[in-house]
Amino acid sequence: MPQATFRFYAHLNRFLAPHRRQVAFDYPFEGVRSVKDMIEAAGVPHPEVHRIVVNGETVPLTYRVGDGDQVHVYPVFQSPDFSELPDRLPRFVADVHLGRLVAYMRMVGIDVLYPEDYRDQELARISAEEGRVLLTRDVGLLKRGIVTQGHYVRATNPWEQFAEVLLRFNLLNQIDTATARCGACNGMLQQVDKAAVMDRLLPRTRASYDEFWECTDCHKLYWKGPHHQRLEEFLAALRSDL
Repeated sequence: MPQATFRFYAHLNRFLAPHRRQVAFDYPFEGVRSVKDMIEAAGVPHPEVHRIVVNGETVPLTYRVGDGDQVHVYPVFQSPDFSELPDRLPRFVADVHLGRLVAYMRMVGIDVLYPEDYRDQELARISAEEGRVLLTRDVGLLKRGIVTQGHYVRATNPWEQFAEVLLRFNLLNQIDTATARCGACNGMLQQVDKAAVMDRLLPRTRASYDEFWECTDCHKLYWKGPHHQRLEEFLAALRSDL
């Protein structure tokens, strides 16, 4: 049976079986196999891979692995460049397990779709057709062939997830809480006069706050409560650590 030798680097090793981590290993195969198929069969989703070097030459995911090939697989070591996008910020779509992360991202103006009732195939389609980065903790979802931009969220704590995404996509110095989106529907917010929404406010809210924002899509109201202060403190601390 033909076999190739594979070596995965850096955080890609977390997707591998323990005995394959941080070492070169023999990888037998049958028939014609693409390097993408073999990488994903080993457990690594292809959107996490940045470069594949076979016998000293960079190859595409479609490369057909040959007997005796020496395959080195590298992750993305640098944040992607979104400078050519109209608003300089990438757009995202997230799976159902990342609801709190989505809320934090929308609070700083990041466009994130969160279709709670969509199946994996629909999330993959949205990512591919709309050019959105797919955020998920489901490795299998990232392995779908049509997904070209994706990130496996490693952290489980929502605040840690938020920091991970901001740093991974180099967003920390581009976001602004003043451009927040609606946490419920992802719509844009616009400031409204307090007098215009007075009849929609609870007595305690009416007495405590003077500035309000309304979603242009679903018309939900927002104000800068304790959650906003906590967000500002979190971002300040994260920036100070860089």
